Amino acid sequence: MSDISIISAILVVVVAFFAGLEGILDQFQFHQPIVACTLIGLVTGNLEAGIMLGGSLQMIALGWANIGAAVAPDAALASVAAAIILIKGGNFTTEGIAVATASAIPLAVAGLFLTMIVRTISVGLVHTADAAAKEGNIAAVERAHYFALVLQGLRIAIPAAFLIAIPASAVQDALKLMPDWLNGGMAVGGAMVVAVGYALVINMMATREVWPFFAIGFALAAISQLTLIALGVIGVALAFIYLNLSKQGGNGGGGAATSNDPIGDILEDY
Repeated sequence: MSDISIISAILVVVVAFFAGLEGILDQFQFHQPIVACTLIGLVTGNLEAGIMLGGSLQMIALGWANIGAAVAPDAALASVAAAIILIKGGNFTTEGIAVATASAIPLAVAGLFLTMIVRTISVGLVHTADAAAKEGNIAAVERAHYFALVLQGLRIAIPAAFLIAIPASAVQDALKLMPDWLNGGMAVGGAMVVAVGYALVINMMATREVWPFFAIGFALAAISQLTLIALGVIGVALAFIYLNLSKQGGNGGGGAATSNDPIGDILEDY
C-alpha cells in the first residue's frame, strides 16, 4: 500500500488535472512548479518539501518557452511527477530534493510525447468544431472545446494516478538501488540546471536600472537574522521607492523614459 492516503491521492490527481489544464490555458498558472509542487506537498502533508522542490524546479522552468512550432518541455508533468516521487521516496533532505529535481528533466521530455498525442487528437476535434460551426450548432462547438481541454487535464492526471498506485516501498527501493555516483551526479546536474535558470533570469533583468537592486539582494541575503518574509517586504518596499522616485524626477520633467531596454519602454507605454 502507498503511504499516501486515499483522500490525499484523490487531491493529488485533482491538482494534476488542473495542472494539465493550465499547461494550455495559462490562466491561474497551476502548471508552474512553484504552484503545482506546493499544492501536492500541501495535500500530502509535506508542504515544506513541496515548496523547496517547487522553488528548485521553477528556476529551471523559467527558461522553458514555446518558440514557434517548437514546444517547450512539459512543466506540468515534470512538477507533478517529481513531487510524487519525492513524497513517496520519503527523503526530504537536500540530496533527495536534488535527485527529484534531476528526475524532472526526463519527465518533462516525456511530457512532450504525451502532449503530441493529445494535440494530434485535438486536430480531429477542431474539424468537428468547424463542421458544427457551419451548421450553427454552438453547443457542439463548446463540447468539442471542452473535450479537448479535458484531454489535456487527463494527460497529467493519468500518469499521476499511476505513480500514486505504485507502492511507496517500491519507489524507495528503486531509489536505494541507485549507486552513489549516480545520486551524486544527479545532484550536481540538478544544481547546474538551476544555475542556468538563474542565469536566464539575470539575462532578462540585466539593465542599468535593476543591477543595484540585484547587488542589494546579495548583501541582504547574507544577514541570517532576516526571514524570507522580511526579504520580500524589503524587496516590495524598494520597488515602491524606485517607482515613486522615477515618477517624480526620473523622466526629465515628464518626458518619455529613456532606458536601454526597448521591451521595457514598450511595456511602460501601456
